[in-house]
Amino acid sequence: MPLANTLTSVPVTVDQEKCIADKGCTVCVDVCPLDVLAINAEAGTAYMKYDECWYCMPCEADCPTGAVNVSIPYLLR
Repeated sequence: MPLANTLTSVPVTVDQEKCIADKGCTVCVDVCPLDVLAINAEAGTAYMKYDECWYCMPCEADCPTGAVNVSIPYLLR
């Protein structure tokens, strides 16, 4: 299975202004059961490294600053 070589932001987007990963927060990465989120060391923010989201939502629900947003496709709502 090929891995993504570029940063992706769908379906999970992270508001770069609100993300506090540069202060040591890794909540979204820790709660993701599929390990699709990671911390970008250069930018100091979280991002979606693989587009394999199950839309389970703990990353959005547990984010202390509300920086994470999961866009659920219309057909799954």
